[in-house]
Amino acid sequence: MVLAVILLSPAAAIADDAVVILPRQFVLSGPRARQKLLAEVMHDGRYVGQIQEGVEFVSSEGNVVKIVDGAAVPVGNGTATIELKVGDQVARAQVTVTHMERPAPVSFRNDVQPLLTKLGCNSGACHGALAGKNGFALSLRGYNDDGDHHALTRHALGRRVSPTDPARSLMLLKPTAAVAHKGGQRLKIDSPEYRLLADWIASGAAGPLDKDPRIERIEFVPRHVVLKSGDLQQLVVLAHFSNGLVQDITDHVKYSSANSAVVNVGDNGVLSIAGHGEGAVTGWYLSKIAIATVTVPFENEPAPEIFSSAERANFIDDLVLAKLESLNLPPSPPGTDAQFVRRVHLDTIGMLPTVDQTRQFLANKSPNKRNQLIESLLGRPEFVDYWSYRFSDLLLVNSRKLPASAMWSYYSWIRHQVAANTPWDEFARRLVTARGSQLDNGAANFFLLHDDPAKMSEAVSTTMLGMSIACAKCHNHPLEKWTNDQYYGMANLFARIRQKHAPGKANQVVYSETTGELVQPLTGRPQPPRPLDGKTMAFDDPSDRRHHLAEWLTAPTNPYFARAIVNRLWANFMGVGLVEAVDDMRLTNPASNETLLAALADYLVAQDFDLQALMRVIIQSKTYQRSSMPLPKNASDDRFYSRYFPRRLMAEVMLDAFSQVTGSPTQFAGYPPTWRAMQLPDANVESYFLSSFGRPDRLISCTCERSDEPSMAQVLHIANGRTINQKLAAKGNRIEKLLADGAGDEELIEDLFLTALCRLPGEKQKQQIMAVLAEAGPDQKRQAVEDLYWSILSSKEFLFNH
Repeated sequence: MVLAVILLSPAAAIADDAVVILPRQFVLSGPRARQKLLAEVMHDGRYVGQIQEGVEFVSSEGNVVKIVDGAAVPVGNGTATIELKVGDQVARAQVTVTHMERPAPVSFRNDVQPLLTKLGCNSGACHGALAGKNGFALSLRGYNDDGDHHALTRHALGRRVSPTDPARSLMLLKPTAAVAHKGGQRLKIDSPEYRLLADWIASGAAGPLDKDPRIERIEFVPRHVVLKSGDLQQLVVLAHFSNGLVQDITDHVKYSSANSAVVNVGDNGVLSIAGHGEGAVTGWYLSKIAIATVTVPFENEPAPEIFSSAERANFIDDLVLAKLESLNLPPSPPGTDAQFVRRVHLDTIGMLPTVDQTRQFLANKSPNKRNQLIESLLGRPEFVDYWSYRFSDLLLVNSRKLPASAMWSYYSWIRHQVAANTPWDEFARRLVTARGSQLDNGAANFFLLHDDPAKMSEAVSTTMLGMSIACAKCHNHPLEKWTNDQYYGMANLFARIRQKHAPGKANQVVYSETTGELVQPLTGRPQPPRPLDGKTMAFDDPSDRRHHLAEWLTAPTNPYFARAIVNRLWANFMGVGLVEAVDDMRLTNPASNETLLAALADYLVAQDFDLQALMRVIIQSKTYQRSSMPLPKNASDDRFYSRYFPRRLMAEVMLDAFSQVTGSPTQFAGYPPTWRAMQLPDANVESYFLSSFGRPDRLISCTCERSDEPSMAQVLHIANGRTINQKLAAKGNRIEKLLADGAGDEELIEDLFLTALCRLPGEKQKQQIMAVLAEAGPDQKRQAVEDLYWSILSSKEFLFNH
């Protein structure tokens, strides 16, 4: 155990900061206990780096505890003080040593399994694969203690362990490469890990015991640290067990980084800082997860008054500005009225404002005009169109998977909830407890789309909690805390849901039986029905188990439900979710601003889950209303909201915008000629444009189905495809009407700019365009205007919301 990292300059450079020992107080239980010690610097209440140079640890009682390679090692029962000296500064930690007379045996559950995980023996690439390797199979990351112990001690004629001669155990011979091993050398004979396995084998290779203390949680020390690019930092991980034992497990944890552009982590828990921003490090041990966060401020030095004097409309601005200040990221200035009117229309109702609406807004001198516009948008019928479409994406409204009549019923149910502004908790409750005919109660189609308990459980988790639990179907989740037991407990809530035929064509009825269980394949028994980490129901309870799920799901205390919908709505308006992707809200994928996400979730709960209230507070914030133009000192920010992040229009909104600007609607087969793409209930509508620009197929509950990635097909279609060209050449379109009404060149230009870009052209820009139009003769006038329209419709300024 070596604390070999130098993160700060010598002690003289930190004389103005406090030096502390971490952990500050701890217990060493038994002769195998060890505790890594960190010499940390605190500044303004934050840990800002680790010191090694000039560090001296001294034990006050050498017969109780000694210091070996920067770690506290027990010697005898008692208490002692460990003193840290750095220059003329002193810090102290208190340590208690117990149970030196009762050395604890090596535990298969708590010692051997984590070591096999750390070494990669039970990884998916090795013996943790479904079929194992070379006839030897372990459970992935050691989730099946009994099965793994049996495989190690009973299979291969017992040759994997040899208690009478541990050194001849295949379990030691292969990972040390003493005999051929395709996995290569994983252990050294003189290592602590080798000695631990040898001790376990020599003591009889006991299996998991009911009396074993169970892991309750793990934690990082320190949990948050502020560092500089190029720094290193040792982290310590402590495990808390059910018997009160707290143990240093730093050397046995699996580590990963959520943002390697900012921070990387080695197998020993040492961080290396690669860039600026914020990163998170995950520690995984016995299916328990902990997160440490790292802040690396950008190398700017903005004046404090930049943040203190910045405009604020509500708590969102307070929390965003606090984050920006901690990262030295100055905010961009407020956006213009022209930027705001276009942006808020596209984000809220999915369409551009009309020329008259834009002119009126730009001419309005009222200081409250933005709030007035927000209120008017929340009440428009296009708002219902837009959000019905977005929730139809989420809930997979699609006639490929449902009969057309059922698809319409499902969409109509969603549309009714949006129009009524049904609180999100009630929306979810009605959905997950739906019963009856799929034609009479559209919400029942949610169950018909996911036709077995496991799929239903996964669908609810993805749509309502923003996270996937699918990996826990076969084994404990390798990236989350969810276990195989929890997966089947959740799925068993849907084991009694049935469907039957009803009178009429393509009509199924969803109902709940009073008996029936889902068997967990690993155990051959059903798991007690329970919502993930909620309360368990009795097997003999005859009530519809979905009501129990709904109560847990929509409870204000549920730590996932409100956060998930908050993150989805935030991503809609801000372009980037607080958690990305929005349906990947793993504990191991933390928010870019956790305090803000928690505050927004609390706000939604306080507003009784009123989604329009949440939208209003987001749009009203100065954060949302900032300019999208980067400053030199915030240009590299892509997740902390120092400015509005431009993004390409979604496929349906873009197509409707083309139609609106040209005055030539798109005809969708089987729908009225005036219908916009955002009014379509069904994803199963033929459209080359929508398919090319990333419309989702609505086949799986994942935002990954919708794509905004550019492609050559998109470039070619914008350049010379039929969509824009046919609209520009269409009879009776906007160009033809303007020319027929005798519009002059200046009027043509202003009308186009206001319609497409919600701004007037600059004087120089206008003069250049007028010169081009003036050169066109009467016979070429229409073509020249079409070319002008095409140049605007193909520009980034039009194709992006900004």
